[in-house]
Amino acid sequence: MVKAVVGEESRLKLIEDRLSQASVPSQVGLVIGKLSKSLDKGFVFDLIPTPLNDAGEPASSLIESGKDDGNKKKGSKSKPQSDSSALVIDRDWVSEHARQVSRMLLGGMKVIGVYIWVNESSFKNSTITLCQTVKGVCDAVPFMDTDMDERLLIHISYSPRRWTCRNCSLASNITSSSLRPCDFKMGKVLSSLKEFRCTYNFDMRLPVFSENGSSIRKMSEVLRRGLSTHAKELKGAKCLINGRLGIEDEQYAPDGLHEVEFLLPFMHDKSLEVYRQTEVVGVLVFHGSVCSFAYLNPKEPMSQALNEIKEDIIMSLQSRLEILCDEADRDSESIIDEDQEAGRHLSMGKQIPQLDLQLQREFSNLSFPRRVFIPWLAGTYICDYILPSETIEVLKDHCVELMSMEAPEDDSAILGLESEALYVTSASKSFWDIAASQLSSESKPDGLISKKSKKERSPGTSQLAKLGDLSIVAAFFVLIFSVVVGLALFVFRSQ
Repeated sequence: MVKAVVGEESRLKLIEDRLSQASVPSQVGLVIGKLSKSLDKGFVFDLIPTPLNDAGEPASSLIESGKDDGNKKKGSKSKPQSDSSALVIDRDWVSEHARQVSRMLLGGMKVIGVYIWVNESSFKNSTITLCQTVKGVCDAVPFMDTDMDERLLIHISYSPRRWTCRNCSLASNITSSSLRPCDFKMGKVLSSLKEFRCTYNFDMRLPVFSENGSSIRKMSEVLRRGLSTHAKELKGAKCLINGRLGIEDEQYAPDGLHEVEFLLPFMHDKSLEVYRQTEVVGVLVFHGSVCSFAYLNPKEPMSQALNEIKEDIIMSLQSRLEILCDEADRDSESIIDEDQEAGRHLSMGKQIPQLDLQLQREFSNLSFPRRVFIPWLAGTYICDYILPSETIEVLKDHCVELMSMEAPEDDSAILGLESEALYVTSASKSFWDIAASQLSSESKPDGLISKKSKKERSPGTSQLAKLGDLSIVAAFFVLIFSVVVGLALFVFRSQ
């Protein structure tokens, strides 16, 4: 359980000044930081306000408690607003904000709770509402591979002016006893973080089972299952840190950037299992390179940094898949009001995540969004994802709207460390068809999608077969020539 919380003083003081100058009656937002189970401590990096919803309304407001329709009965006497007002929070909007912000956070940075700017009496009248908001955020962005069922609720009171922090337990039903006070103080947090970076290359080959073998049909479903399996394999990987084998229980003292490289067990890939030909109707190949960062508190063990890197890799792959699925859903809705022919052309590339792979018999190639890194606080970075059709301006808009930060003025400050995009390739069940398709795709320039029919692939298959025959004949002649030369040397020496 988190018993003490330390907040970044330089950021929290600025936020308090901004809120007091704005003179808003209430504001709700997200707490960005880290909860360390090994230290029983929480670290707060920043507080991010939830933006206005689609209707242009704030995510939180105050109403007088005991009023059902917002209209006072004639002649009724009510308490002053400071004593009787309660919070109304758009919990779904706050949870959606948390979901999108979590995609932009790197290893060691998470949405760890909710903050509220409101007077003391309104806070006391709204504890259940606040706990439900915290739970909604927890459900939207759960932690991976941890049983930590608690989040933080930070209250910034302006009457009287003070900061308090509570630990919100989500293990059971939400009650007033779910909130427990914890020690809160401000200090230097960000400047002491250790930075780790990893470039992770992967090549997953996922079988597409027949209808009798599996009910998973869509490309997005096959990828989610494959990522879940790969996460378990990556969890057991050993690592090199700055070129030497990492010892998980030690603390890494040196400053500067630390390079991490993972060593996966040889032939331990679950997706390489043998299946009958009747069980598999296709193969999904997911390959590429992921650049990952993680930030570690100096007192945390090395194992925590490695776990953060591994989680960041899997979360990054999952986030890219979710972005593609969200784009496909939006395109499906927009196509309804468009001309059928125009809609067909529009959806060819963007509907691939929803393809039924059990019925797919054509080779297809889909590029994933590229990850870029944006300077954030005290030398740290956050990230965002750019689709092939998007520009840097979209990224800047995300920074302003979601992270409530100033967009970078210099585009050169944005790091594009992933030199190649991530690709998903689907192919039919024939091995030679897959090989021919991959050769043809490698010779093509980068694009969102390319397709070939079986008839178009057949020449490639025959060419591969001819190459195989020529290799056998050449090897035979080399063998005969070696035998003749050997016999000649033997006879010459014997004379």
